[in-house]
This record gives sequence, C-alpha cells and structure tokens, in this order.
Amino acid sequence: MATTARRRRPADLVLEGGGVKGIGLAGAVAAMTDRGWEPHRISGTSAGALVGAMAAAGAAGEQLGEITARLNFREVADRSGIARLPLAGPALAFLGGQGLYQGEWLHTWVAEELAALGVHTFGDLRIDDPSLPPAQRYRLVVTCSDLTLGQLVRLPWDYRTVYGLDPDEQPVADAVRASMAIPFLFKPTTLTNARTGVTSTLVDGGLLSNFPIDSLDRTDGREPAFPTFGVTITTAPKPGIGDNVALFHSRWFDIPQPAPLRLLEQLITTMILGRDQAVLNQPWVAARTIHVDAGAVGLLDFGITPARARALYDAGYVAAEEFLARFDWRAYKRRFRRDSQEAMAGSIGGTR
Repeated sequence: MATTARRRRPADLVLEGGGVKGIGLAGAVAAMTDRGWEPHRISGTSAGALVGAMAAAGAAGEQLGEITARLNFREVADRSGIARLPLAGPALAFLGGQGLYQGEWLHTWVAEELAALGVHTFGDLRIDDPSLPPAQRYRLVVTCSDLTLGQLVRLPWDYRTVYGLDPDEQPVADAVRASMAIPFLFKPTTLTNARTGVTSTLVDGGLLSNFPIDSLDRTDGREPAFPTFGVTITTAPKPGIGDNVALFHSRWFDIPQPAPLRLLEQLITTMILGRDQAVLNQPWVAARTIHVDAGAVGLLDFGITPARARALYDAGYVAAEEFLARFDWRAYKRRFRRDSQEAMAGSIGGTR
C-alpha cells in the first residue's frame, strides 16, 4: 500500500457514520489520497466526522492508518458517573438520558490529534472557493441533530444563522464530539445561542442523516467539475446496527432484553438507516459510493483488537482501490445526466 506519485485530482467526500466500524472509512480515504484524489471538501457524520476531520486537516495515506492505530477504543468507553455503579448503574444512566459514556476522552483525543495537524478551529479549515456560498467555504462540514430545535444542523455552516456564533472561532473537536453523541450511549453536548441565550442539546447526526451524500452536491443544475464520492460501511450478516450491535444489549444491563426495548432498537435503527438506504438505492448514488465490508465488527465494538482494527482499515483501503480502478468520471456524467439534467440537478455529485 505504498504511496505513488500521481496527478492530484480534486473530489468531494461524504463519509457515513459507523462507530468503531469507521476504521474502515480511514482506510478508504487513505487509498483515495494514495491514488491521487485530493479531498476538496468532506462531509461526515459521527465516525465519518472524525475521519473526515483528520483528512480535512491534511492527514493522508498511511498517516490516517497511524492516527487510527492511536485511537484506544477502550478509553472511548469512559463510563459516566452513575454508569460506574455496579449492576443498576448502566440502566440508570440510560433511563436518565445522560448516556453510558462521558465522551470526554474522545473529545480530548480528537482535539489533540487535530492540533498536531495544525487545526484548532474551523477558521483553520477555510478554503478560497468563490463558487461556493460564503457560509460553506470550509474543508469540513459535520452533521449533528439539534434536539432542542428539532432539526438537522451542519457545522460550521449553521453556526452563524442558527446559533449566532462566528464559525471561524468554533473548535472543530466540539462539532465532531457532538456528531458522535449516540443517544443514550454518549452524553449529549450543548451549544448556547449567542443571540437568544437558548441552549441546544446536540446528538449524533446519524439520527437524521447518517450518510449525507447530497450535502456537497451543487443545486444549480450546472455540470460538476469533479465527483463527490461516498463511503459507507456494511456489517455481516446485514448492514447497519442489527443484531451485531444491539443498542440495548444485555451485556450492559445483565438482564434479558425486553420486547419494548427490542422494538425501540429497531425503531432507532430504521430512523438512522432508512432514509439513507433509500438514497443509496438510487443508481446515480450507488455508482459513486464505495462499500466497505466491516465483517463482524460492530458499531460499539470497543474491545476490538489492534489486529482486527488493522484488518478493517485494510478492507477499506482495498475496497476504495477496487472502486477507483473502475470508476470513470466522464462515463458517469454521460450516463446520469443524459435526458435528466433537470430532475437530477443537485443529485449526482461535484461542487463546481
């Protein structure tokens, strides 16, 4: 997997959320940069936000593998205060809505890794691209769910209009941490509106859009100058959370899983995956999406060994290599713009 000298080609990237499975995203992005594709903008949710932040900060190739190897998933599972209590602690933390895990270790880790790459705030990720609206001239955009306002927010794009904050001054690590706050599992984050004083509760962007494939597409109907690639993660025996990553698994509560909790799990799974699966079924989306097989690795597989983590990274790398070897940008545009330019405006990739 050695990097070779190639002509740099711009592309936008959209990275799906996937918890621990996001290791595969890092491998896919590494392969893309090794093959000469240079990320112009990156949109990510949850784990996709984390990997996207590192790539937006300049990490490429094997450097992404090195960063991934430094992520100690056992530390990520930093139990919150009440969740440390034996037996009933996890259940009380869950029912109280504060989450099993604090997420502070993860927040600190993301901030330190970004600082090592020279990135602290979104102002460090600004790009000079006059073809984009001023609010969207950033190398990274992170998807979050605002429970207080009941809406999806994209940071840094919405900092000023929704919260009255200067996006250039907001820490990138704060947005990534908010996007990774899986409800009931990680403690939600908060953000206070500078104009109104209203404090919003932010959680995982996957609740509303786990694979925001259309977030970087142009909407004016003009032909894009370069592609937008998506990267998704699948898990055997079926995509998504499923039985491999039961949100309310008895290993946390030491009790049989009641039928209502199983139903709630299925409901949340459908909420997170349903919309995006419908989008993935569209041929013009499927044709620009890389699928990484995570095997049996689950969303919250915090006990993953270094060997399994590296195997997942390598699987992402190989999946992207194979996809890019057969991807033809000109053929893609011919196939999906012919006789449907108006209908597909904003839905086939690219930014300019």
